[in-house]
Amino acid sequence: MTPSASSSRIASQLGLAERIFAGPRARRLIESVEAGLDRVDANLERELHVSDALADATSRYLFDAGGKRVRPMLALLTAHLGDGVTEDVVEAATALELTHLGSLYHDDVMDDADKRRGVPSAHSVWGNNIAILTGDLLFARASQIMARLGEGAIRLQANTFERLVLGQMHETVGPTDADDRVAFYLQVLADKTGSLIAAAAQSGIIFSNAPGEYEEPVRTFGEAAGVAFQLLDDVIDLSADPDETGKVPGTDLRAGVPTMPYLLLARRDDTEARALRDRIDEGVARIADGEDPALLDEPLAMLRTDRSTRETVELANAWSRDAIAALDPIPDGPVREALTRFAQAVADRSS
Repeated sequence: MTPSASSSRIASQLGLAERIFAGPRARRLIESVEAGLDRVDANLERELHVSDALADATSRYLFDAGGKRVRPMLALLTAHLGDGVTEDVVEAATALELTHLGSLYHDDVMDDADKRRGVPSAHSVWGNNIAILTGDLLFARASQIMARLGEGAIRLQANTFERLVLGQMHETVGPTDADDRVAFYLQVLADKTGSLIAAAAQSGIIFSNAPGEYEEPVRTFGEAAGVAFQLLDDVIDLSADPDETGKVPGTDLRAGVPTMPYLLLARRDDTEARALRDRIDEGVARIADGEDPALLDEPLAMLRTDRSTRETVELANAWSRDAIAALDPIPDGPVREALTRFAQAVADRSS
């Protein structure tokens, strides 16, 4: 029996190879996740509808642009360690995806991003104030859903939101002279990305009445997988295809945002590394003064082939392995295999 087209789509997004469909339990798992995602999308459609015409348009904007729904998928997957895709699991997955969507509106303002998901960013269309308020509106909707699920859900949402804010705040302010810049950056990634992926994985355990001892392993898994994902994004950013992403290579660095390849380059003290770092620093300063961002094309091409970028890939692979190791207490079966393959697929994005 071959997987359905919808199951193949989920398998592709989770990094699952065809052989996971060898058994009926695995096929039923993917089909259940797919059905659960349809329910999450229906919930999102409802929650993103606002009676005010402007708020309705801005709230739906990034949802309509697409998205992989990685966080809901993880919640729906881990739910199969308990009672499966309950209504509470679907509600929690919806709230966490709304939180993710809201954070994208804020991130694009903070980063002055021109595009998101292949379309002009919300602040490019409506301005910073409306984009920020739209993000706030989505956070409010997410909180309303979590409030319906009880005190534990509110606490999970509040703790996750606190980490999202702290991660953005620390990224904005930057490390102090006393901080190790690499460790500081990894903590920012854990807060800004890992915390929400971890909360999604946790919610599947909590709201499916799965054994409580599974919650910490999947939380650790989600956070480590999130850090690995963002580290690989740093590598991909250096070789972004403008036709696919709408971004020129090195968008973050051109905007003066240090990424892991640059941080590892700056940590080295050899002549070649210092010279490249100085060229990048000078280029960033000149761009900030209004010069053509293309002046960084050559230095960033050099960074792309520098060993610092290869070391970033190795670091991402290490975080991916840590995510998989965290699953040791989870029983063997299609859920654990799917989570393992997801973490492996995160690392494979660099190939």
